Amino acid sequence: MLSKKTKYGLKALAFIARQQDKTPVQIATIAESENISHKFLESILLTLRKSGILGSKKGKGGGYYLLKEAADIPMTDVIRTLEGPIAMLPCVSLNFYEKCDDCPDEHACSVHKLMIQVRDSTLKILRHNTLADLAIPSKQ
Repeated sequence: MLSKKTKYGLKALAFIARQQDKTPVQIATIAESENISHKFLESILLTLRKSGILGSKKGKGGGYYLLKEAADIPMTDVIRTLEGPIAMLPCVSLNFYEKCDDCPDEHACSVHKLMIQVRDSTLKILRHNTLADLAIPSKQ
């Protein structure tokens, strides 16, 4: 399940990516528009800034902005920054692999085989979607 931190981070990034003039966006503007707690959003945006996805400018006209074009920010980067490993089990993680303590042979494990398929399908979707795809306004 996606955490609120990640959900709100995705919403905030999409909001920033939709800005036409690419000027920094204040936290208060994003929080109000996306109905996110200002304090919680501040923490999320700081994480994204530390990871190199966002930049920030202080003072008048300050706020947060994308460091790269939205089309150059894959969802895998965002999810790993906010959520951590994409895989549901550490034994199938590509970047955060750990052997399961309760499994003597992961190659014979039916859960392992299933989770590899889930991981691969999830990665395919996340790799082929960028922040630009997320920022396209939905037609409802």
